[in-house]
Amino acid sequence: MTLPVVLVTDAKQRKAVPIIRSLGRQGISVVAGDDSRISMGFFSRYCQKSITYPSPDRYPERFIDWLISQARHGLFQVLFAIDERTLDVVTRYQQELSAYMVLTTVDHKTYSQARDKAKTMALAESLGIPCPRTALISDDKTLEEIAAQWDFPVIIKPRSSSGSRGLRRVDSPKDLRSCYQKVSADYPSPLVQEFIHPGGETFGVEVLLNRESQPRATFVHRRLREYPISGGPSTLRESVAAPELTELGVQLLQAMGWHGVAMVEFKMDPRDGRAKLMEVNPKFWGSIALPIAAGIDFPFLLYRLSIEGDIARSNSYRTGVLCRWLLPGDILHFVFNPNRFQLTPSFFQFTGKDLHYDLLDWGDLGPIWGMACWGLVALLKPDFWKKSLSPHR
Repeated sequence: MTLPVVLVTDAKQRKAVPIIRSLGRQGISVVAGDDSRISMGFFSRYCQKSITYPSPDRYPERFIDWLISQARHGLFQVLFAIDERTLDVVTRYQQELSAYMVLTTVDHKTYSQARDKAKTMALAESLGIPCPRTALISDDKTLEEIAAQWDFPVIIKPRSSSGSRGLRRVDSPKDLRSCYQKVSADYPSPLVQEFIHPGGETFGVEVLLNRESQPRATFVHRRLREYPISGGPSTLRESVAAPELTELGVQLLQAMGWHGVAMVEFKMDPRDGRAKLMEVNPKFWGSIALPIAAGIDFPFLLYRLSIEGDIARSNSYRTGVLCRWLLPGDILHFVFNPNRFQLTPSFFQFTGKDLHYDLLDWGDLGPIWGMACWGLVALLKPDFWKKSLSPHR
């Protein structure tokens, strides 16, 4: 029996590579797509075909028309939209697309709620899930109240963004208004949140739910290093068991009516020792290579769930497995960390029985060359170094 072909979007994203490898190693034909002609996923040996599509954020209707046309001509049968740029458009046009392909996404209302940090925090608080103190700014008076009554520093955070984009730490009440205005110029109506001080560990609860919002796979990782070092994507993380956090993450996603994959992030507050909700990542996450290496193959499980309708629950995985985003992530962490030679594990530990890499795979080196090609092109862009190397971005 011929297995349905998958189109994996956003092939230039780091997470696209382990997704393509996961599906390809199961004998599934994978088409990798992106609006860039140079994308890491195109270079994987498990990519059967690479294709360039119209920009989903600049030309959303053309992108949707392209998807429908390609599906009608048999290019693919299952769509894995894996990042915000494609997910926002795909969820908006879900009804039109579902007539021509198998979708792995929720509806746009559910997706938008999960992306909106203010709505997520409000829902979590109603469920009794611990959250940082959070405020939406309705007027200048609210800013004045925060400046007068809250402990500083505080964090200004966009309602819908990923990674560390748009985050701004404010150390003094006198700087709150000006910092808020700067962030809101790029991210309308950001929220203000109390700062969770260093000293507590950060955990990601990764979940696959069926269409009845019942868990079919769960996984937890502990963040060991990140870049920017003040808070950003993980550059080294470890698989752990955390049943209490898993329960909280599943509870929140079920309250949203979620199905498919998502990650719920928690940070331990050193002041009271409680795990506080940071955000929901309503898509495939950047560290997807770790659960695959540890025994929970989320891409293949999502594929099976989408094709078969439902699958048995799979929660068994190995703890203590490490996965590393070396280039440029962990290298940049090393460069900007003043304690770079006291890291545990050492930056210079490059091999080990349970040490894996997001991109480096000796059986599939193509994406490394693809990343190098992309890097050469990026070097020609004036803002590359400013965006990539700033430790405060």
